[in-house]
Amino acid sequence: MMILSHLYYSARPMRLSELKREIAGVSQKMLIQQLRSLEDEQIIVRTVYPVVPPKVEYTLTDLGRALEPVLVALLSWADARKEFLRL
Repeated sequence: MMILSHLYYSARPMRLSELKREIAGVSQKMLIQQLRSLEDEQIIVRTVYPVVPPKVEYTLTDLGRALEPVLVALLSWADARKEFLRL
């Protein structure tokens, strides 16, 4: 959910390093696993640019953007309960 919320609210493609910096406490291994899973489900798209050093960006697909109402509702719910959820 954190990956989706950052991609949604950034409204632009994000690089792995940006996502890692924004999501507190996530390991690079776990972040990459989650990104691959979201890519396999066609929720996000991974774009690799043919430059040196390599440049890879992640963005939401149309299917990922269709999750907006669900994402907003979940984030709103979590925000209202952050004391209990330790956020």
